[in-house]
Order: sequence, then C-alpha cells, then structure tokens
Amino acid sequence: MNDQQAPKTTEPVARDWPEDFLILLPVRNVVLFPELVMPLAVGRPASIAAAQEAIRAERPVGLILQRDPALEDPGVDDIYRVGTIANVLRFVTGDDEQHHLICQGEARFRILDFIPSAPFLAARVERLHEPHAAGDKELEARLLALRERALEALQLLPQTPQELVNAVRLITSAGLMADTVAGYMDLKPEDKQDILETLDLKQRMDKVQALLDYRVEVLKLSQKIHQQTRERMSERQREAVLREQMRSIQQELGEGEERGAEIRELTAAVERAGMPEEANTQALREIKRLERMPEAAAEYSMVRTYLEWLTELPWSQESEDKIDIEAARKVLDEDHYGLDKIKRRILEHLAVHKLNPRGKSPILCFVGPPGVGKTSLGQSIARAMGRQFQRIALGGVHDEAEIRGHRRTYIGALPGNIIQGIRKAGTRNPVFMLDEMDKLSASFHGDPASALLEVLDPEQNATFRDNYLGVPFDLSHAMFIGTANVLDQIPGPLRDRMEVIELPGYTREEKIEIARRYLVGRQLQAAGLGAEQCRIGDAALSQLVADYTREAGCRNLEREIGAVVRHVAVRIAAGTIERAEIGPDDLRAILGPPRFEDELAMRTSVPGVATGLAWTPAGGDILFIEASRAPGNGRLILTGQLGDVMKESAQAALTLIKGRAASLGLAPDLFETSDIHIHVPAGAIPKDGPSAGVALYIALVSLLTNRTIRPELAMTGEITLRGLVLPVGGIKEKTLAALRAGIKTVLLPARNQKDAEEIPESARRQLDLHWIARVDEAEALALAAPAEPQDPVEAAGGTV
Repeated sequence: MNDQQAPKTTEPVARDWPEDFLILLPVRNVVLFPELVMPLAVGRPASIAAAQEAIRAERPVGLILQRDPALEDPGVDDIYRVGTIANVLRFVTGDDEQHHLICQGEARFRILDFIPSAPFLAARVERLHEPHAAGDKELEARLLALRERALEALQLLPQTPQELVNAVRLITSAGLMADTVAGYMDLKPEDKQDILETLDLKQRMDKVQALLDYRVEVLKLSQKIHQQTRERMSERQREAVLREQMRSIQQELGEGEERGAEIRELTAAVERAGMPEEANTQALREIKRLERMPEAAAEYSMVRTYLEWLTELPWSQESEDKIDIEAARKVLDEDHYGLDKIKRRILEHLAVHKLNPRGKSPILCFVGPPGVGKTSLGQSIARAMGRQFQRIALGGVHDEAEIRGHRRTYIGALPGNIIQGIRKAGTRNPVFMLDEMDKLSASFHGDPASALLEVLDPEQNATFRDNYLGVPFDLSHAMFIGTANVLDQIPGPLRDRMEVIELPGYTREEKIEIARRYLVGRQLQAAGLGAEQCRIGDAALSQLVADYTREAGCRNLEREIGAVVRHVAVRIAAGTIERAEIGPDDLRAILGPPRFEDELAMRTSVPGVATGLAWTPAGGDILFIEASRAPGNGRLILTGQLGDVMKESAQAALTLIKGRAASLGLAPDLFETSDIHIHVPAGAIPKDGPSAGVALYIALVSLLTNRTIRPELAMTGEITLRGLVLPVGGIKEKTLAALRAGIKTVLLPARNQKDAEEIPESARRQLDLHWIARVDEAEALALAAPAEPQDPVEAAGGTV
C-alpha cells in the first residue's frame, strides 16, 4: 500500500471561510469518541475530496454520524449535529484505489451553521469542552464501579487483548473511562451517538454503566447456558444435534439435494458396472457408509475415490477379438522384418485363441538384446487381435505395492499398475506388455517378482486381489507378454510360468533391410523431409552398419541415420540444396571417421593370441585372449577382470596342456621355469563364464608351440580335463557377432549342432562352421604351421 501524507485535491478550495470552520466527514454506523483511534474506509468522492483537503491544509476533520446509512450523498438534514473533531494520523491509498484514514478523536463539537459554498460538507462549529470533575466523590465512585464492571466484561469475552485490559486499569479520567468503554462496546450507532451528545459526566457514566451491566449479564447468562448444555448433553446427543444442524444448514444452502443426487449417481454407477456379487456387495456397503458420513470427514474423500475406482473398472466390458490369420501375418510383416520363428509362434497363438476363445492363454516372454523389437512386437499383437495395448515398465520397480496396490488405510493409496492399466484400457482383455522383467529388484518393501506370480498364472489370475480394491478381479481374459534382456535374471518360479521366445540379433543384411524399410522413413518424417528430398543409398547403409555401429539391435543404427538426415535437413532449411543423395563417401564428413575397424590381423599376427566369442545382454561379441611367457617359477597370472568361472577355465586349460606336453612336443621343465600370463583386453569390463575354455586352450598351445592362429577364425566352447568340448549357450548371438567382426571360420561345440537352425541362413552361407568334439580338432583347424625358430629371448616369451 502507498502512504500519502499530502495528496492533491482536484479543485482549489476557497480561502475566505471563517476561522472556526471544520471540514465534515459523514460516516455510516461508526461513532468516534475523543482520545480513541479508529480506521475508516473512504469511498465517496465528496468524502475523498474532504479528506484530501484536510490533509493538504493540515486541518482536522469532523467525523459525524449520518442518520440513514443507506444514503450515498447525505445533506445537511441527514446528519446529526454533534460529532467528534479528529486528527488524521495517516492517509493510505491501497492497490485497489481504495482510501483509508486512521483518525484519533480530539474533542466533541456541535454544528453552528453550514458553509454552502464548499465542494463538500463544511460548517462553523463550537468545540464542546469536557466538564471539570476533580474532587467529585460521586464521579470517583462511578469511575471505580465502571472500571470494575468493564474489567469483568473483558474477562468474559474470548481472546481479550491484554493491552486493552491494562489500558482500562490505567484510566483515571471519568470522561475518558466512559468514552473508552462506550467506544469498545458492541452498541447500536444510535446508542453511541446518544452517549456522545451527553455532556454531563454523571449522566453519561450512568448511561454507560446501565448498558455495560446489561451486556455483562447477557455474557454471564450465555456462558452459563453453554456450560449447562455441555454438561447435560451426552456425546451421542451432541452428535445428533450437530448432524441435525448440519442437515438444516445443508438444506438452507441447497447442498442436501446435491448430496442425495451424488449418492443416487453412485448407486446407478454400481448397477451399470456389472460387478461380481462380492464386489457389488462391497460397493453398496461403502455407499451406505458414505451416506452417513459428513463431507468434512477426512475419510469421505477416500471412500468417494474408492467407489470411483470400483465403478470405473471394466468388470464385464471386453473388446471383440477380430482375428484373421492372414491379416495378422500381414501386420507382423509390415511392422517387423525377419523374425520368422517368432512370427510363426505368434500366429500359432492367435490361431489357437480363435478356435478356442475361452482357453487359457499362455504367457509369452520375449528375451533378447536391446533394440531387436520386443516391445513393438507386443504392439503388433494387440493390433492384429484388435485389442487395447497397455505397457507397464518394470525396470527399477522394487515395491510390491506397484503390482498389488496399497491398502486403503494409507494416505494417497492407489491400486497397482495392473488394475490401473485395466482402467486405462477400458476393457478387461487388453494386451499387457510387462517390459524389462529382468530389471525387477526386491527390497524391504517386498518382492514385486513374487507379486507377479499370481498375475501370470492362468490358474490363479481369475481371482487376482488388489490390496486397494480388496475384492477379486478377473485377469484371465487379458493377454500378458513379458520382455527381458537376460533370462537368467528372472526368478525361476516366474520364468516357469512363461513361454520363453528368444529374439537374437540381426545380421548385416537384415539391418540394411530394416533401415531401408523402416528407419530411414521414420527419421525423414521426424525431420520433416520427404523421401524425394533425402535418399540414403544401400552402400551408405551398409557402411553405416559395418563402420559406425556394432550391436545386436538397430537403435544405434537409427541414431546414426537420424544424424545423417538432420545434416541434410540443415542444408535444405538454409537453402543451400534442394535434395541430397547420401553415398558411402559422404559419411565421413557427416559422422566423422569410422568408429569400428577390423583389428584381427594385428591381434593375431603373433603366437599366443586367440579370438573367442562371448554372449552379453546386448548380443554377441568377440573376445581376444592374449597369452605371454616369461622366465619364472611356474606361476599362472590372470588379468582383465576375469570371473571365478573363467579363471577356473584358464587353470583347466593349462592343466590339460601339461598332461599333453609330450604329444605337443614341449620340454618337461618348461612349466617349472616359466610364468604364464593370460590377459583379456578391455580390462575395465568384467568377464566370466566357461565358454572361453577352447580359446584359452588354443591361445596357450599357440604360445608354447610358437604357432600362430588363423586370423579369420574364432571359437567358443567349454573344455574338460579329458580334452572334451562341451556345449555352450548363445550360439546364434555368437555367430552373428563373428560375422559382424569379419570372421570367416567359427569353431563350435559338436553338441551344439542342434542349434544350427537358429543361425540365419544368410549367416550360414557366409560362415565356415566347424563342429568340434575334442580339443585335438580345434588344434588342427586353428593353428598354422610352426613358425621359423625365434631368437632365444623371443623363444622365452615376450610381451604381446
């Protein structure tokens, strides 16, 4: 607010008025007594002009009560003749242009005659002086009685300011005591005006005393009635009276009809919902509770929200399945390239569901590296079946309540993600995609994987009970599809309830085809370009796959395509070109130098370096194993962040070589006079597993016999101390990784030959696959002819 001490008037005021004139300020329902301070709101233009003139001229104002408070422009006949001269302590103009005065009473005055030429009410006045009362015993007695009665009244009032009590105790003037008590009492304006016009002190004090006595008796009686009522009324009676009062108040405010309409609306919603008997009974019970509960109760909103959840769930609504096998095959082919085995299994599932709609659906689980299309397969299934699709991200979920919901006793409780997804879908038979199931983790909040056991069991999920709902909901009509990157990280009981379908990585040809069919068009649309404005040739796509990405899926490939398209978009937007055709030679300028190169020749040009194949959650990868020998006392040194299983494979390989030293042509004292050091590069990445056993064995044989390993060859397999090669997992991923790295020959365990069908036909045509059962076969295929004799230092072993 802005304080204004001397605002300017809009018109000059004549200065030829008599000296005893006073600017009058008519007020409504307010009487100011001398020595008291009172705030006033000024809104009428004449009153604002009067107040501004008084401040400008540094003169007091005369506050005088108007007879009719409804009058907007009171005249000389509409005001009393006795008022209070007041000094304006402060003039305040608010942000809303409202004017406020803080005035302090100075003395009484009586109007003698009005000044008609003023633009506001002004008059000649007579100051009324307070009669002298010193030494009057009757006045002194009246003063003491009035003070005692005033203090008694203040004690009966709630939350009385202590400052006011102290001020009343310190007043010694009879006139001031009467004016103070009359000013703070809750009296009619006419009664206060009467006291203001009473100049005789005894009469004035008698009038104030009589009014104060009446007020004190009323306060005492009210307090007594309140105390008696509270003592007599029991808690149930009190509640009944309050409820009746509340009902009367609601009827007066028109809220009773709204409450009744709300209850009727909820009852009708329960009838329409088609709930099972148990849920219907629970809903009607909660409606009765809600009807008896006041709206101000804390539990009212909780019950109301619970009923909304019950009535909005699709207890009986289902979307009609429109399964056409040929149309579904077309949808899958439109959305995904390759994945023939997975598409065939999905079509089998759709065919069975079409022939037996009431049969229990199996729970499918797509397992594969990132970017191979697991989530989009679920969307394609929903599209092919004509169902709603709901995705629930389980990555990082560590609270059981995320699946089963919170109990209603908690503030902010909600159902779990399953029931929330059902409500969003609007049907009880959507396609649920439970994404990243291998990222679930248990905590002190519970184990969400265990909570999923009931959800994913066709024998149990017909009576799934969410903690928030408290009644069973039938999930048997919904179709659940899980996704994961690593199958081993899904708990065994949960994995047992699902049919696992593995999605391995793509070959180079498949990636090029996927980029041509889907990725380029998607990135062109995202950049706002048409197909005629930017064309990326097959050769450029092939180089993108080979030199700028090395992954099982296509996410990084799509990012690189997006970078190329955005580069073209900048030039087209700048007006430099109208269209562009990207070839292999353009990629270096756009994306920089190739990020991946073939380093096999460099790494396998010396004995002791073998190329193994590894499986990772992101697909297959190649693994280099380097062995070196130095003079020592027979120690085996292992580096490269190897796990316990891989360390044991290295020890088994060395023991196997020691047992076959004679057939390998090794000196008997070689192992006692040498230290063997095995290192697996990329030392910052942990590595483990038994499938590097063959590569470890061949690397050591190569080192100790001084024979190099064929540079275009990679191998995988677990070995035993008898020289057998045992089967391993991830055959398809490993062979695709070898193909991406430019390897031509792959040694695989003979007992994995049954997995050859999983390897894409295009990869089988480009790779020379050898199925080995013993390490002797691996030696014959992997090792080259013995090298020329080395110098004694190199023969002793150097750093590779």
